[in-house]
Amino acid sequence: MLQQAERYGLVARVFPADDLVEEAVSMGFAIAEKGQMASIMAKEAVNAAAEMTLAEGLRFERRLFHALFATHDQKEGMDAFLHKRKPDFKNA
Repeated sequence: MLQQAERYGLVARVFPADDLVEEAVSMGFAIAEKGQMASIMAKEAVNAAAEMTLAEGLRFERRLFHALFATHDQKEGMDAFLHKRKPDFKNA
């Protein structure tokens, strides 16, 4: 049943119960390596989506996305990507 949910796109991944905590911690570390401001805004968009129509949610997400372009971290992330190096985010 879980594999079927994964095939249908209802869940991103399925893990054996014995591996769940280790995989969750690993995913947490992967998220922590991303820009803090972008992670906060992504979480905000996901949480708000339950209370909005699709059109409202997309508009809200677009506003958050555009707001990130005014940050130092967005420029640092793009520069790091272009120069194939790890970004040095400053949460600014």
